[in-house]
Amino acid sequence: MIIISPETIEDYTNIFEVNKLAFGQENEAKLVESIRNLPNFNSALSLVAIDSDRLVGHILFSEIAIASPQGEVTALALAPLAVLPQFQNQGIGSQLVRAGLKQCQVLGYKIVIVLGHPNFYSRFGFVPAIDKGLRSPFSVPDEAFMVLELIPEALTGISGMVKYSSPFDLV
Repeated sequence: MIIISPETIEDYTNIFEVNKLAFGQENEAKLVESIRNLPNFNSALSLVAIDSDRLVGHILFSEIAIASPQGEVTALALAPLAVLPQFQNQGIGSQLVRAGLKQCQVLGYKIVIVLGHPNFYSRFGFVPAIDKGLRSPFSVPDEAFMVLELIPEALTGISGMVKYSSPFDLV
């Protein structure tokens, strides 16, 4: 049985390892470490998946902004989502996404943005951000840059460029 819970300081080393192994490089693991150093970091938005006392997955949400003509609007970036290779394709990533989105709602967030596989993230209600008037600061396919309104109509009257925090510049 998988247990999903917020990260603790004791999890940091294992979170680094899970991200490194899941992505086959250290970029995402270093991204997590950099985001933790931001003043608005919220450890309640960094969740781990535990299987029999072993950390097997991790998801992180962090504050970003939408630069719209009406001013900056707070949103969350879902990045990264990592599961140890030998535990992938068992639903752990989906459990992390569902638990994470619920936590985002509990904490009062309204908008989540992800750059990822459309077939995976559309299952949770994500749609191409371009369809909602949002543009990516990265050169990526429109269908892979996605948004989810946690509160219906949260993006009504909002459009513009998504601005990621500085740690994302390194990825």
